[in-house]
Amino acid sequence: MSKPIIIVCSRHPILSSDLSLALSERFDVLLSDTVQKAGELCLKHKAHILVGDFQVANDGGHAQEYVISQLSHRLTDLQVLLLTTADCPEPLVACGNMSHLRGDIGVEQVVAWVNETFPPQTAMASDVAPPPIDFNEPDAVLHGITRKFETNTPQLRRMLVELEVAAQHDVTVLLIGETGSGKTFLAKLIHEVSPRRNEAFLHVACGALPSELIESELFGHVKGAFTGAHADKEGKFLAAGRGTILLDEIDVLGPEQQVKILRAIETGEFEPVGSNKTYKSQARLVVASNLDLKPLVEKGRFRPDLYYRLSMLKFEVAPLRDRKPDIGPLARKFVAQSAAKHNIKIERIDDSLFGALYSYPWPGNVRELENVIQRAVIYCRNGVLTSDQLPYDILVGNAGPTNDPSVQLGTSMTNNSAATLNRQISLTEREIIEQTLLKNNFSRTNTAKKLGISRVTLYNKMKKYGMMQ
Repeated sequence: MSKPIIIVCSRHPILSSDLSLALSERFDVLLSDTVQKAGELCLKHKAHILVGDFQVANDGGHAQEYVISQLSHRLTDLQVLLLTTADCPEPLVACGNMSHLRGDIGVEQVVAWVNETFPPQTAMASDVAPPPIDFNEPDAVLHGITRKFETNTPQLRRMLVELEVAAQHDVTVLLIGETGSGKTFLAKLIHEVSPRRNEAFLHVACGALPSELIESELFGHVKGAFTGAHADKEGKFLAAGRGTILLDEIDVLGPEQQVKILRAIETGEFEPVGSNKTYKSQARLVVASNLDLKPLVEKGRFRPDLYYRLSMLKFEVAPLRDRKPDIGPLARKFVAQSAAKHNIKIERIDDSLFGALYSYPWPGNVRELENVIQRAVIYCRNGVLTSDQLPYDILVGNAGPTNDPSVQLGTSMTNNSAATLNRQISLTEREIIEQTLLKNNFSRTNTAKKLGISRVTLYNKMKKYGMMQ
């Protein structure tokens, strides 16, 4: 059965994430940071509960009151819980039959209210009919042989179930997602949970190959087919045998190459470059792209017939900024991996680190998070990971561009619209000291000499920035 839906509207990412983790076993929890978006989600998904964290109401609560009053008329069964300060804005006090928690509110109080409003036996029931295919409720983990994909994000749970089903069959899978979102990881996982798990897995990065060599890489060539072809070469479609081939960045392929890929998908047949002999591939294809292919079709850059063939089993891998509940578990996983790799003991992770991670929009996605955590672990000298070990750009929300030009992240995602000049100077100075310490194996004498300051000055600055062991 489908789970009841809770919309959590909050500008505090830690509260949102903690509520999602606490409630996701019995509910599908959708997150929003504005009341307008929360209202849209309530209407779109016919939500059962809205939790509105309005402890910060810049306009005096009028916008929140308007949206809630509209929702109460259109969704008569919607249960609303308001979280406000002790001095609640007057418009929110006037909200009709709403439950209300004021003052210092914790996750436990919200969960208790939800359990009282929606007891477990009620939450198990649903007035939504099950889908035609009798899938069990998706798990949050898809296990392979050497890897697993974990998620606390409700939108991705169904994707994992459907991916596991698709992996069991001889069908081509298309993965769409930004760079670093986990497409290669998922492709290998699809291979590991498929009947082909004991065969080869070959990764072809189409974007890293010159266009004139892509066909040779995929289909092979015969001796003399072109300048430099001094011997016959077996392409990936033969080398893979009955295994799996990942064609990454398929959007870079030219029209002629797309035709040959379409033929290979539909019939398995191909000819090596310079040869008239037809071979038949037994490999299974997983295709990936950083860009949605439909706009490329509309621009004439991608063949419609290949697009429709691939889109039959298309899975969109959400960027990390849309998977807030996954940031904490991923960060803990990467901390453990980096600590073991660099032989550094981490005894505790401070909440300040998670606060900074939740506020940053992660244009580089999971890959960027992994690199940032590794850096933080390397700089941790006292066993406690805090936000002090994070790079300057993460702390001030200075995000770079995504690979999708339609996405604008802005220069800051933190609650403060911009860092003060003094804070920017301090963070830059701390980063310079950290880098110099690392290059000098944390020798304060050599670091001070390299920076052109005395050891006493270096000591005072390290103490100021919380860098002492």
